[in-house]
Amino acid sequence: MESQKVVLPEDTTTGELLKTIDGLNENPKVHEILLQHPVPSQINERLCFDRIAIEKDVDGVTSQGFGLMSMDESAFGSATPAGIIRLLEHYEIAIAGKNAVVVGRSPILGKPMAMMLLRRNATVTICHSRTEGLEDHIGRADIVVGAVGKPEFIRADWIKDGAVVIDAGYHTEGIGDVELTGVKARCLAYTPVLGGVGPMTIATLIE
Repeated sequence: MESQKVVLPEDTTTGELLKTIDGLNENPKVHEILLQHPVPSQINERLCFDRIAIEKDVDGVTSQGFGLMSMDESAFGSATPAGIIRLLEHYEIAIAGKNAVVVGRSPILGKPMAMMLLRRNATVTICHSRTEGLEDHIGRADIVVGAVGKPEFIRADWIKDGAVVIDAGYHTEGIGDVELTGVKARCLAYTPVLGGVGPMTIATLIE
C-alpha cells in the first residue's frame, strides 16, 4: 500500500477542503479517503465528510455509508465500531440476545456502534451525558461500550459482575471513558487503555 498525506493550512475554508476532496475522488490511484477530524471550527465538517465518494469512504463517515450500513447493505462501516465487533467475535463473546448499552451518540462512533450491535441481535440502549438514570441503564447491561469522550465518566460500581466492558475512549492521563480499575476483576472481559480498541481501529482500516 502507498499513502498520500495531504496537509492543508489551518485557515483552510470549507470550499477549499471540498475542492481537495473532489480531486481525490477523481484520482483513480486513490482508492480510499480518510479525513482527519475534528477539523478547524470554520469548516463545515459534515459537508466535507459527505463529499467523500461512497466507494472511497473507508472510515464510514458519510451519511450515505451510515444509512447503507444501518439497512444491512454493503458499505464500509465506521472503523472503530467495526473493530470492536471484530474483537467481540474473535473472542467468541455472545452478542445476540444480550443487553448492550452504548454511552455516546457521535455519528462516527456511538450511533454506528449501536447499529452494528443491533444488526447482531443485541437489545441496544444508547445513553449519553444527559441521560437520566444512567447508572441504572449501565447496571443492567451485559455489554457496556464507553464512547462518550469524558475521562472515567462511567464508574466501576455502575457495572454489573460478568459484564463485557469496551472502552473506546482515550485521554491524556492514559485513561479511558470507563473507570477500569475497580471493574477488571469482576467483568467477563474488558479492553485495556492503551492497546485495546485503538489497534483494532487501525487493523480494520487496513483490512
